[in-house]
Amino acid sequence: MSTIALIAHDEKKAALVDFCRRHLDRLRPLDLIATGTTGSRIAEATGLNVRRMLSGPVGGDAQIAALVATAQVAGVIFLVDPLSAHPHDPDIQGLLRVCNVHNVPVATNLATAELIIEAVSSGA
Repeated sequence: MSTIALIAHDEKKAALVDFCRRHLDRLRPLDLIATGTTGSRIAEATGLNVRRMLSGPVGGDAQIAALVATAQVAGVIFLVDPLSAHPHDPDIQGLLRVCNVHNVPVATNLATAELIIEAVSSGA
């Protein structure tokens, strides 16, 4: 079973929840992991089973990066807010770096999230 990580900055959490609602059928058979608050919001809104890590600012991004580095994640959807400052930006950059080092697809906006969900759910 493929594992997808779901992360969103506060300003993008609603958009990620809406994305998950639109793709319930594709997400249901996947192993979903998320940072704390994002995972809670997705689970409550969709009924999907989401394994929750710590929230991003206290290490959730780093926990997901470790799973990416050990080949346990097929793709990362991380909706970022490029217009706001984030105090845990070094962790965010670390996660993006680990995805690039290990050739794991990472989406930072809804357009690329659509591509990842299409590829993972079709078995590509």
